This record gives sequence, C-alpha cells and structure tokens, in this order.
Amino acid sequence: MANRPANWLGLSLALPLPLLLVLAYLFPLAGVLAWSVSMPAGIGLGNFRQIATDPLILSIFLRTLRICTVVTLVSVAIAYFLAYHLRFGSSWKKRVLLIGVLIPFWLSALIRAFAWLMILRGNGLANSFLQSAGLITEPLALARNELGVTIGMVHFLIPYAVLPIFSSLQHIDDRLLQASRSLGAGFWRGFKDILLPLSSSGLLAATVIVFVFSLGFFVTPAVLGGGRVVMVAEYIYVQMFQLSNWGLGAALSAILMLIVVALMLALIKIVGIRRLMDTAS
Repeated sequence: MANRPANWLGLSLALPLPLLLVLAYLFPLAGVLAWSVSMPAGIGLGNFRQIATDPLILSIFLRTLRICTVVTLVSVAIAYFLAYHLRFGSSWKKRVLLIGVLIPFWLSALIRAFAWLMILRGNGLANSFLQSAGLITEPLALARNELGVTIGMVHFLIPYAVLPIFSSLQHIDDRLLQASRSLGAGFWRGFKDILLPLSSSGLLAATVIVFVFSLGFFVTPAVLGGGRVVMVAEYIYVQMFQLSNWGLGAALSAILMLIVVALMLALIKIVGIRRLMDTAS
C-alpha cells in the first residue's frame, strides 16, 4: 500500500507524453487515412485506384524512387568515407570533419537549396569557373534537372548518414584491426573482413534513414528542379493546397507512410532493436 502513491505519481508524470503523441500524431494520421477513402465522392478506394492506373502519378513515383535510390547510394558512400576518417583520422582531421558534419544542421533546407542554385545555374559559380578555366565553352545543365536535385539532396542528407555509421565504427575494438595487420592483412582485407561486417548495422541504419528522409523531400526538389523534377511530396502539396484534391493527396501520403513503416520494420527485423539502439547511442 505504501508504494501506491509513488506508482500513481510515476504514472501521472509519464501520462502526458503518450497523450501528446496521440493528439499530435495519431489523430492527424487517422484524419489523413479517413480522407484517403472518403473524399471527394464518399467511401471507397477510388483514390488508390487512380494512383495505380494514372500514368502521370506512376511516373512521379518511379522518378521519386529512382532519385531516392541514387541519393541514398551516393550519400551513404560519401558518409562512410567521412565516418571512417572521423573515427581513425588524426585529431585535426577529426575536428575539421566534425565541424563540416555539424554545420549543415544549423542551416535551413531553403537556404542550402538556394545556395546550390546559385552555384549550379547557367551563370552560377560552377559554370563560370569551368568557362574561365577553358574546360567548357557553353554552360552545363547542372540545375533545373535531376542532377541538380540529386546534388542538393545528397548535400543535405550526408550528415544524417555519417552519424549512425560513425557510431557503429566507434564500437569496433581497435585490437581487432591491430591483430589483422599483425597477421598480414592489408587495408582492403581488413576493411572487407572486419570493418564492413562489424559496421553493417550502422550502414544499414544510415541507408534506411537517408532513403526515408529523401522520400519526403519537398523544398530541395522544388527549388533545384524548377518544376521540371516533381517528386511525390511536391505532388501531394500541389494536390492538396493548389488543386484542393484532399482525397488524392491523402491517399498518396498514406502510401508514403506505408513505405516508411515497412522500411523501419524491415530495419528492426534485420538489425534487431537492441543492436539498433546500440548503433544510435
């Protein structure tokens, strides 16, 4: 009986968080799912049938998946290189890389997108430098296309991939690498047989995180794509806030949420929740 007041106190302190989650996430989510099957013409799956049969929507989905896949592969490859040097580099290199990884978190996505537009556009810094160096005679098409969108997204997402990979590399015992070198293993053999397998959880987590984030990108494709590279998130915005087609926009949002949930469940299934928490720490 003496512990009952303490139990009620703990419950009262813990209760606001799940209530906040219900109010902030579950209610809006339930509303979006309800719109997807009830608007604009009553209960039914018409919006999902339209998504499955409309060539325009299917092309936007395929473009989104293609860009997200390329962005994920490039971002994770660069992030692994940076995380490796952040883990095993000299002290000054670690400081420089750490600053380079953290600074992008302090800048908004809109500022970074417009900065890349200034660099990549026809008369931007990149083309001006290449022309002044005599490497090209006419400006390259670096913006208003998938290349510009990919560059902007990769720059934005690299820090999110570096952190889980770096965390997994930190858990590797240096004595394993020393033992492999003493047995005659070179860099690539040690990387293939020790570093890569032991950091696979962080690598997989980084892959899923980058891919999930890239699925919902809106600002960067809108600015660097210039309306020519429409991805799913931008198309949802157009349907809801410009065409007032709330049902179709909600159905597209529901499909994106299902993809994200499936990816997270697959990550937990493959890596394991305990190993994933160790990587995050």
